[in-house]
Parts: sequence; structure tokens; C-alpha cells
Amino acid sequence: MTKGTTSFGKRHNKSHTTCRRCGKVSFHIQKSRCASCGYPNSKMRTFNWALKARGLRTNGTGRMRYMKTMTRRFKNGFREGTQAKKQIAK
Repeated sequence: MTKGTTSFGKRHNKSHTTCRRCGKVSFHIQKSRCASCGYPNSKMRTFNWALKARGLRTNGTGRMRYMKTMTRRFKNGFREGTQAKKQIAK
């Protein structure tokens, strides 16, 4: 029983495949559970002790299709369906 070269030749079965939510090769086929994001749980898998891992997939790392207009809309009081008032030239 050797731990090295001969044992490595026997490794040809895949236990993990690509996850459809996070895209990593962390989805365990038999468990049907992603080791990285926790799919198919509705909530993402996160831990407070892993600060770097949290920062890699929090708000601001994606397109932010809704959130990127939020500061501007908040500044204007979330007005909708109106024309902006003309500013008087000084």
C-alpha cells in the first residue's frame, strides 16, 4: 500500500461537477449539494470567519442592475413621472 504514484492512478471518478449558480466545480453529484454556495438552498452559503470569501460575492461585485441607480434616485426623493425643474442661470 503506497500513498503516492500508484494511488494517484486510481483516481478517475468525479465526485464534484460545475454548479449552476456559482459556476465553480463544487457541486457534489451524489449529495446534490454545492460545497461552495450551498445550492440548492435558497440562501447563499456564507460564514463570518471567511471575510475574503464574503467580499468576493457581496453587493458591488456583479452588475448591480437595480442598486447602481439607487443613490441618484434617493437623492431626488424617488420621484417618478415628472420633469425636472429648470434651474435659473446665475
